[in-house]
Amino acid sequence: MARKNAIRTIISLECGECKKYQYHSEKNRRNTPDRVTLTKFCPSCRSRREFKEKR
Repeated sequence: MARKNAIRTIISLECGECKKYQYHSEKNRRNTPDRVTLTKFCPSCRSRREFKEKR
């Protein structure tokens, strides 16, 4: 098995409105050194919300 690089790290994305729901994803630290924001569905808000990277 190949070793995972330290360049790609696992991040947690937290709902910007309710802060109850989280997604987990990976990002490349070289390409995106800043915090990531993605629009995803939040089941507790029952709508599409902006999820921000939580550190």
